[in-house]
Order: sequence, then C-alpha cells, then structure tokens
Amino acid sequence: MPLDSDEIKKIAWLARLVLDENKIADYQRELGNVLNLVEQMNSVDTANIEPLAQPQEIYARLRQDKVTEDNQRDKFQKIAPEVENGHYLVPKVIE
Repeated sequence: MPLDSDEIKKIAWLARLVLDENKIADYQRELGNVLNLVEQMNSVDTANIEPLAQPQEIYARLRQDKVTEDNQRDKFQKIAPEVENGHYLVPKVIE
C-alpha cells in the first residue's frame, strides 16, 4: 500500500512527530512495508483456528490460594499520621 508524502506528513502531524524532510521517502517505504504486512496477515484464513493465550503449551504451576501472612492492619494504622474508620487520610492534592 503506497503512501504519498502528504499522507506521511499528515500521519506525523496526527502523532505529533517532527519529521526530517530528507527522510520522508524512507518513512514512506518503511510504513508501506508495515501496511503490506498487515494486509498479508488480514488475508490469512483463520476461521477454523482457536485463539490461544500463548503460542506454546506451557502450564503455570499453581500454588494453593491460602493466607500466608497475618493481618497487621491495626499495627500499621497505629503508626499512620491520620486514620479514620479504617482508612488512611492523606492531604488533598486535587481541587
């Protein structure tokens, strides 16, 4: 999918990029290559392909879901500068 220099400049403006005028031809070629690759990928028939979470069959070892630490909330709230109803109070930073 060939792009002209005006399209490259518009894309750069939308992305808030400053382009060197001498390199616009390089950007045309490289961005055209990327768009051609996307076109090729879109043409692949994936109707009978199941989506994968990852391409390899790797199974994560799972640990038991159990509490391993004591609840120390009261201990930490005693040393906090300000606490109210179990919540830490902090200075207001947004008006």
